[in-house]
Amino acid sequence: MVDTNTKSISLNNLGIKNATVRYQLTSDELHDLTVKKGQGVVSSLGAIAVNTGEFTGRSPKDRFIVKDEVTKDEVWWSDINIPFESEKFDALYDKVVNYLSEKEIFVRDSYACADQNYRLNIRVVNEHPWTNMFAYNMFLRPTENELETFSPEWTIINAPGFMADAAVDGTRQHNFAILNFSKKIALIGGTGYTGEIKKGIFSALNFILPVYKNTLPMHCSANVGKNGDTAIFFGLSGTGKTTLSTDPERSLIGDDEHGWTAENTIFNFEGGCYAKVINLSKEQEPEIFAAIKKGAILENVVLDDKGAVDFADTSITQNTRVSYPIYHIDNIQEPSIGKNPKNIFFLTADAFGVLPPISKLTPNQAAYHFISGYTAKVAGTEAGVTEPTPSFSACFGAPFMPLHPARYAEILSKKMKDAGVNVWLINTGWSGGQYGVGRRMPLKYTRAMINAVLNGDLGSYTYEDYHIHSVFGVAQPRSCPGVPTELLSPRATWNNDEAYYKTAFKLSNAFRNNFKQFEQVANEDIRRGGPQRYAL
Repeated sequence: MVDTNTKSISLNNLGIKNATVRYQLTSDELHDLTVKKGQGVVSSLGAIAVNTGEFTGRSPKDRFIVKDEVTKDEVWWSDINIPFESEKFDALYDKVVNYLSEKEIFVRDSYACADQNYRLNIRVVNEHPWTNMFAYNMFLRPTENELETFSPEWTIINAPGFMADAAVDGTRQHNFAILNFSKKIALIGGTGYTGEIKKGIFSALNFILPVYKNTLPMHCSANVGKNGDTAIFFGLSGTGKTTLSTDPERSLIGDDEHGWTAENTIFNFEGGCYAKVINLSKEQEPEIFAAIKKGAILENVVLDDKGAVDFADTSITQNTRVSYPIYHIDNIQEPSIGKNPKNIFFLTADAFGVLPPISKLTPNQAAYHFISGYTAKVAGTEAGVTEPTPSFSACFGAPFMPLHPARYAEILSKKMKDAGVNVWLINTGWSGGQYGVGRRMPLKYTRAMINAVLNGDLGSYTYEDYHIHSVFGVAQPRSCPGVPTELLSPRATWNNDEAYYKTAFKLSNAFRNNFKQFEQVANEDIRRGGPQRYAL
């Protein structure tokens, strides 16, 4: 057996020389070192609390992909997938490994993809103990026997303290996250935000799986019922993926990143969860709250002098987070694989209060909404946002998708048809008016709608049981167990038809304008899956 706490490994092959390597430390050891080094404090819940510094979220404009023989004809080059020169990468890489040489370095061997047929071995090299602890939480953990013969396929080099010289290094500014598919390296510097680590590998898998493995990568959560039926939850940050998939009556497969194989199975990429904790409460989200204990990492939260977390305090950022290993959740699927997908939920936080709280989509509508990836920003979430603003992210994860969105949509459409799944659009946003006028849809009603789908109460309804939305064309149920009937019609909750339709057409125009970029690659059926009328 390997004693991973004392085993010494060399990083010479990476160009890191004379480093003091801390290899495969336990979560407790990394927790203690973080406190000892003054890089984190222990909260009253037992979880360590850290501050990620200048960056409290990802920096999409500083994410690059090396353009070379592997990627030049496959990647959808855009302001999302920004090309980086091979020579510039090599020069910057040399600077980073020189920076890490002769330092104390934390190294972890781990892997992504719970299905062993798709496993991707990863070596993570970190400058700080808490970022290595994040890698322990978020990636899958090899056994000691597996470590005996472990061979990394991809390497993540994470150096938050290294600042690039944009004029020389080819970056936009001092921080960067660069994927090199030829060398199988994710190079991250100048930022302490840990999400860049996990999203780097997610982006890599979003290229590898469809191009080489005939598998659809998905920015989604997933769970499985007692009868073996798998449910999939797509959605952008803040729409409820983690909350709604963490269900005491169903086993959690994973909360953020999955693959859908040709064999019709769903597998988790990760070994942990990375949940937003803004306004978190024990009453509303007991499973996530209970997961915040020793072994978890709280990011950018505010503590009082006794270490208690103020989850409502956003003075550092709206994007407060917790990372924890998936085994902190009691009801999990082991291994993190599901079969028999039956229902897909597209989650959106519609701050305009226009979309129904639940509606059933046709296959064409599903493809349209998947390519669109809609949610809304509300006042205060970003500088300059003073009223609800539409936000579209193709495939509910455009910043992580190296290929053209239509390629992912085509794969999803085929899988949906082959598996015979039902697709539902869930609005976890506003009802009775837009943000500032209406109110957020209560979580208990959203859960009731999803439960009605999962137990068959809605899926068995006939056409007469639905009303077709006059602007978006989606089918909204006339009744749902556990939900007040008046909430199911967004128009009715406004009590002002003129104001409702004016806002509905405003949103439909935003959908149509956004979709113009995809019209040349989307067939007529998919185009007809969106709203069909402009406002007059």
